[in-house]
Amino acid sequence: MISVAGTDIFQQLIDLLDAQQARYRVMDHEPVGKCEAVSALRGTALEQGAKALVCKVKGHGIKQHVLAIIAADKQADLAALAAGIGGSKASLASPPEVDSLTGCVFGAIPPFSFHPSLKLVADPLLFERVDEIAFNAGRLEKSIVLNTADYLRIARPELMAFHAA
Repeated sequence: MISVAGTDIFQQLIDLLDAQQARYRVMDHEPVGKCEAVSALRGTALEQGAKALVCKVKGHGIKQHVLAIIAADKQADLAALAAGIGGSKASLASPPEVDSLTGCVFGAIPPFSFHPSLKLVADPLLFERVDEIAFNAGRLEKSIVLNTADYLRIARPELMAFHAA
């Protein structure tokens, strides 16, 4: 894991993807953080969007920050996320927590954890429906479209269903 303090997350992503010989492309666009708007700018389907939520899971002796990745066309079931981690409740992290754990603003968080205290989990539905995922890459004006198999191989998220029915 790499600490996010004082780093350029976009450059860390590019370096990681290049080192791992990932199949990806970078797109420049207007600085937008909303899933629907950025999907339109990228020309990608909403279900390809990898929405990243920084959450806190507590209860049953668990106190864990989680980077939860879900398809942009789905809503997260935070109770299911908490149960999957072993806790009793989950909530979204505060803006200062998001900044310290990701080095990114809301809407720019990529589906990779570069912080040792941020557990990476992903809802498998995202990967079952598309061959490529799309996400803002540490900056609101930069996106990456990445081969799904390469994402799973490189990021190695814990897979757990937590999308709302």
